[in-house]
Amino acid sequence: MVVEHTHHAPEPDAAPIVVASNRGPVSYRRGEDGSLLAGRGGGGLVSGLSAIGQDAGAVWVCAALGDTDREAARLGGRRLPEADTGGHRVRMLDIDPATFAAAYNGVANSVLWFVHHMLWQTPLEPVFDGAFRAQWEAYEAYNTAFADAIAEEAAEGASVLVQDYHLVLVPGLLRARRPDLRIGHFSHTPWAPPDYYRLLPDDVAGQVLRGILGGDRAGFLTRRWAEAFAASCEVVLPGAEVAREDGVATSVTFEGRTTRLGVHGLGADAEFLRERAHRPDVEERLAALRRQIGPGRRTIVRVDRTELSKNIVRGLLAYRRLLEDHPHWQGEVVHIAFAYPSRQDLAVYRSYMAEVGRVAHEINTTFGTADWTPVALQMEDDFPRSLAAYRLADVALVNPIRDGMNLVAKEVPVVSDHGCALVLSREAGAAAELGEDALMVNPFDVADTARALNAALLMDPAERLERTKRLAAAATALPPARWFVDQLRAL
Repeated sequence: MVVEHTHHAPEPDAAPIVVASNRGPVSYRRGEDGSLLAGRGGGGLVSGLSAIGQDAGAVWVCAALGDTDREAARLGGRRLPEADTGGHRVRMLDIDPATFAAAYNGVANSVLWFVHHMLWQTPLEPVFDGAFRAQWEAYEAYNTAFADAIAEEAAEGASVLVQDYHLVLVPGLLRARRPDLRIGHFSHTPWAPPDYYRLLPDDVAGQVLRGILGGDRAGFLTRRWAEAFAASCEVVLPGAEVAREDGVATSVTFEGRTTRLGVHGLGADAEFLRERAHRPDVEERLAALRRQIGPGRRTIVRVDRTELSKNIVRGLLAYRRLLEDHPHWQGEVVHIAFAYPSRQDLAVYRSYMAEVGRVAHEINTTFGTADWTPVALQMEDDFPRSLAAYRLADVALVNPIRDGMNLVAKEVPVVSDHGCALVLSREAGAAAELGEDALMVNPFDVADTARALNAALLMDPAERLERTKRLAAAATALPPARWFVDQLRAL
């Protein structure tokens, strides 16, 4: 699809800093009286934006995610009322629901997410047919809507930070509209190695790379993902040249433009987590968890969205193997598994969630006794309960198939009450920073993971505490606020 490049003049109150992401800092729900009620969005991005301060005059461009958001976007005019947004200037885009669904579920979550996490069962998927082409056109239209809005919101020479795989075409589209802007793109996912990346149709693979290379800078969570991106450019784009210093990729030059590569390992927000983890609602849930587990028992904790990449089923199988291989742990340890719903509008996610429930039930049926339930599975989102489990954990299991970073691996050591052994997948981005003090595992090797769980449970408490201190220091090296400001400075 060829998009016509029209000149977009900035608005009179244009912003020196623009942030663009699919999900914004506010979402709306319907009150009992029919009115629209605004709720604050969560996540590192929100705390990151607040770090630049409201006097910086930044604008956040995001998409309306549902009907109530769309209604608020229409009522709000160009920007949402600042009373709803905590004082931030937010432009919420009312994108046609069918276009949004095809772009978000059809391409972003079912194609781009899958390629970077290497999740396809390749004998059967992907199939790039006419239906995909229609979805790809919707993805182009969705990215174009963002590029148009940013072009209007950004002041002359403004800095623009575009977030994640939903918006990979935006830097290139925006460059055509506003060559004066400083544009950065940040990938919160892994980046697929070139051989896997080339499962995408050739033109789409090229278009994604060209989109990101429209920016002045491309940011990644780890060096590994930045190198995979550079390698994909070399393989997919004829004439792309990667500059390297001491063997490390520093920039990609393509069609006369140079895009610098940067690595920013997003850390945990220690101050917020430690304060939040000791509020009354967390203390209540901590007491309830202790009663549920029973006195004297050890705990293996995992907290994840039920996301295909999180590898929850193999984690449960590893726990089952632990109980089989080391029967003395039966009755002595409880696996607290929080598997919160994710993307339940996609059938493959619904069936995965059902499989998590089935395996947990099977373990409880096989090994459970009158006074011991081996797996405490919770599938309803509950942040205070997650923090209570972090505090309680003797062992944290973080075993993703592949993960851009994995903040849970960084959060648990920060709030742990008495030290926690971390069993960590070597395929998590966090492994680059936490690998020395974690017990590293191959996420596909259930026997290997069971051995690591046993070693973690047997670890000397003093050693566990020392490791936890070092893990917490590494985990908080780049808190969200500084992560955000660092990228702005680097632009």
